[in-house]
Amino acid sequence: MTTFSDLKHVFGVMACAAALSACDSVPKAPARAPLADMLNQATQAAGSGQKEQAVTVWKQAAAAYPADKAPWASIAQTRYDAGQYGEAIVSAQEVLLRDPNDKAANSIIAIAGLRLSTRALGDLNRQNGMTPALRTESQDLAKLLRENLGDNIVATPARRTEPAKRRDKAEKTSRTDKDEGNKSDPFDLLK
Repeated sequence: MTTFSDLKHVFGVMACAAALSACDSVPKAPARAPLADMLNQATQAAGSGQKEQAVTVWKQAAAAYPADKAPWASIAQTRYDAGQYGEAIVSAQEVLLRDPNDKAANSIIAIAGLRLSTRALGDLNRQNGMTPALRTESQDLAKLLRENLGDNIVATPARRTEPAKRRDKAEKTSRTDKDEGNKSDPFDLLK
């Protein structure tokens, strides 16, 4: 004769067996590709001129390996090289979230930001949209930038105690030197 406690035991064993067999039938997540393989695939695509395909693979690698900065660094450099400075900055910021001391990411942000700023200031200047307040703030930022770069040269007006002929010659020479020496200086208009 089977007792109630024997039935509890049989049903308990059956429940455990059913639970264990159910675990085996749960679909397993597909194995993700190793990061090195994904980065290699993207690098090959970029090397063959398929930059957008490379960026797609780097984004997949970033999603699969969210703690790794390498995919974001590659995206940032690719966007920077393509002149897509806004996107380069965003990707470089992702690098800095993972490694705040990454010099390449900081460089991309600094230079891409300057390129965007220079372009925008040039557009405003051409459109006569440079307000006095914007000009003043831009000049202050340009001065700060020069100081951070170690270039503390500030244009000083010629002394008014000099004879007029000598002063005019000095100003003319100063303007000529400035015009010839700083053609690549994007902040020349702000000096």
